[in-house]
Amino acid sequence: MRFSLTKLLVPVIAVFALAGCQSMTEEKMASKPIQTKQPVVQLNNDDLYEVAHEGRYYVFDDTAVYKNFVAHGETPYRKVFIGEGPQGKTLVFGLTGKDKKKRSGIGSVDLYQGKIAPAENFYGEMRGEDNRLYVFSELADMEAVRKTGEAAYRFTQIGVGPKGETVVFVLNKNNKKKKPMALMAEFSTRNQ
Repeated sequence: MRFSLTKLLVPVIAVFALAGCQSMTEEKMASKPIQTKQPVVQLNNDDLYEVAHEGRYYVFDDTAVYKNFVAHGETPYRKVFIGEGPQGKTLVFGLTGKDKKKRSGIGSVDLYQGKIAPAENFYGEMRGEDNRLYVFSELADMEAVRKTGEAAYRFTQIGVGPKGETVVFVLNKNNKKKKPMALMAEFSTRNQ
């Protein structure tokens, strides 16, 4: 049997050539960043609305859902935590249609539970069963009123709420000596 060196070298050369091409392709691919579409997470942390109503405590992160609840006393989509609200009340998060199937990433839940920080331009409203409407520019102030039921520092206007409620603009040690003009203007804009 005669052995031919060229017949043996041709397949070996072809294998090395292919391996070189593959390695070059992998190098080119590695040098280019892989473009993947990451979902844009939109934090809903700029406003929070809370309502004490019929023995339950309702929380909203959407103005339209909140206003609809105030008008009708009900919310179509909700996430409920029995006994986890202030004074052991049932805590109900009113949800938007887009949030109704979510298990996480809901602005009102995350803000209330302290999982996300409030936006710099935070705005909050709290409706008590005492026909008062509390207005906040800081989540920390809102949390304090939620716990104690009272605002240590405040600027109060009687009868200026949308339904003639007393409106309490909640202040803190840093702004207690200033009339809350910006907060009053924001309240007026949101409640026209």
